[in-house]
Amino acid sequence: MPLEFEKPILELEKRIQELRETAKATGVDLGAEIRLLEERLERLKKETYENLTPWQRVQLARAPGRPTTLDVLEKAFQDFIELHGDRTFADDPAIVGGLAYLEGQKVVVVGHQKGRDTKENLRRNFGMPHPEGYRKAMRLMDLADRFGYPFLSFVDTPGAYPGVSAEERGQAWAIAQSLQRMSRLRVPTVALILGEGGSGGALAIAVANRVLIMENAWYSVISPESCAAILWRDAKEAPKAAEALRLTAQDLLGLKVVDRIVPEPQGGAHKDPEKAIEHIKEALLGTLEELKGLSPEALYQDRYRRFRALGAFSEG
Repeated sequence: MPLEFEKPILELEKRIQELRETAKATGVDLGAEIRLLEERLERLKKETYENLTPWQRVQLARAPGRPTTLDVLEKAFQDFIELHGDRTFADDPAIVGGLAYLEGQKVVVVGHQKGRDTKENLRRNFGMPHPEGYRKAMRLMDLADRFGYPFLSFVDTPGAYPGVSAEERGQAWAIAQSLQRMSRLRVPTVALILGEGGSGGALAIAVANRVLIMENAWYSVISPESCAAILWRDAKEAPKAAEALRLTAQDLLGLKVVDRIVPEPQGGAHKDPEKAIEHIKEALLGTLEELKGLSPEALYQDRYRRFRALGAFSEG
């Protein structure tokens, strides 16, 4: 389903296709008209996608067809072996993880997993983990530390599941433990915001030496809709909230909340997932190379300094 701001582009693409079909059916040379429309289409795409509002980027981050954690693991990694369960309660399908190779390098990977369709989204709870999901992530953090493998995490969640069942099983405690555990890892850690990065549910697996973000992803303490519902008592004010939250990749890089923006194909990662995954792989390899050679203590101190430096204040 096209996004509202993309409709003029789709209408022009449809017009070009109609002219091509007419030319083929009638034998009339419409090449000049088609070329003019194609040039207009390219200008329109450039103008649209280079001037996206924060809310439009939020919409792109949620677009069906964007690469999920499992898509990245399938295309960019080799020999992925998924591990299940938290050894306490259950296996949470909203978080996946295990062991894999990245260009011959052994790594431990963890990530939020949304569904590719409605049925799978229901099974994976729309990428919103329960406490057992974060406990599974911590199991894998311990595994990375034990064997000295880099720990890579992929963030794509509107937030941790806020339901009664999650609270009964200690959601806040599980997130706090995950924050603490990841912050103390003695191996290279890299987090990538794939799509949505909502609140503590995202941060729980993003306390990394380097935090990367996809060009059209967002990362914030709260979703625009929830922010709007609290501040203006109306979720329809989400576009205004998105502007105020400074949640886009460009804003976050300027604020030094993230360290690198991973480019997406024109129109978003869902337009060309394979190309997007190529960019992800390149970014991960480059970032791991930056951290290569740092001692366990240096990695720990690097992570500490990174997060202590966040934020700003002024003395009045």
